Amino acid sequence: MRKQCSPHEHLSRRSLLKGSLATVGGGTLMNWGGLFGSDAFASEAKKSNKRCILIWLNGGCSQFETFDMKVGRPSGGPFREISTNVAGTRVCELMPKISQRMDKLAVIRSMRTTEIDHPQGIYSMHTGWSKSADTRFPEIGAIVAKYCGSVESDLPDFVKISSQGDAGSGILGPQYQPFQLGRDGDLPTFSKSNLSVDLESRRHGLRDFVESTYAANHQAEPVRMHREAYERARRLNNVLGTFELEQEWEKYRDKYGNSKIGRRMMIAARLVEAGVAFVEVGQSGYDTHADNFEGHKSLVPPMEHGWAALIDDLEERGLLDDTLIVWMGEIGRTPKINNRSGRDHYVRSWSTALAGGGVKGGLVYGESDEDGVDVKSDKVTEADFFATIYTALGIDPTTENYAGVRPIPLAQFEHRVVKELLT
Repeated sequence: MRKQCSPHEHLSRRSLLKGSLATVGGGTLMNWGGLFGSDAFASEAKKSNKRCILIWLNGGCSQFETFDMKVGRPSGGPFREISTNVAGTRVCELMPKISQRMDKLAVIRSMRTTEIDHPQGIYSMHTGWSKSADTRFPEIGAIVAKYCGSVESDLPDFVKISSQGDAGSGILGPQYQPFQLGRDGDLPTFSKSNLSVDLESRRHGLRDFVESTYAANHQAEPVRMHREAYERARRLNNVLGTFELEQEWEKYRDKYGNSKIGRRMMIAARLVEAGVAFVEVGQSGYDTHADNFEGHKSLVPPMEHGWAALIDDLEERGLLDDTLIVWMGEIGRTPKINNRSGRDHYVRSWSTALAGGGVKGGLVYGESDEDGVDVKSDKVTEADFFATIYTALGIDPTTENYAGVRPIPLAQFEHRVVKELLT
């Protein structure tokens, strides 16, 4: 992207109109960028019917104990490599099921990101941006909800199950806030009304009358957003049965593995099948500053069991080609093993993976050096990573939304779409 614009671009009719809108009455028109193309881009993206599931490994899963082993090197650990169903590609022995589904995965072994600590890393790897004092960047889930979701649906477009991201919908507004399920995928207590249908309907009618009367004389964006958010919450009552999946879990428990992360992944599969645009499922415990190897020995097998089942399940239901699965945490782990048999935070070279809709399977992209200290080839930044994900989902990463009068692209300005990963 160009860093400077030409002189004639400084005052175009489009810029003048935006400036006029922004200053009418001495205020700003919130998120008015949608009037100039963002909504049009959203309509186009929705036609692709793409969905996304994010598997979030909170704390930072080790690349050395998953996809980028360094057996025999000082940075290597006690685990062995095993072959996969892609010739020449090997992974950690903790992932036998994923090893036989590598033909469905695109693994990136050359991530280099900027945020070394958890809060900042979690924010960065949910939004693609570093925290800013004056801009509330939206999470990837909110962006996918806007550009791939359906405002007509009674289901929420952005669902989280036991996840740590907290940036929310940011400048996109409350319409795209995540709907949080409990650790076992259970609905929050506020999702069901204790009132009779008749009384609930009468209360809603009164509330709607009061708000409509107020809105007629106060054309304020927060008023509209509040009404939209409340209406979506009410409509959820029409689809509560979608979240009643206990019988499904009994049926698919062995397939996904009898674990909390397996259950969350099964719920994610059912929700995207029902039409939810974005589901994030989380697994915590990867911040292994001590006992890294025992920690990963405990965490990775149930996670990879559920992940493999998720891939199979989506494929069997004809959903994999339209559902992108993103596998990542906020950071990687250090090549150096510390005196507590642990690995610390590391961002100079680590791994992520993609599967399903829009990406090539059976691909390993990028390379770290012999000890995993640095990227050897094909560096991928967080900006590149998010731009590539959006492109895979049919979303233009240069599309802008507005924070007041400031245009904010979906992906950072200096990004590169890694086209080698895409179909």
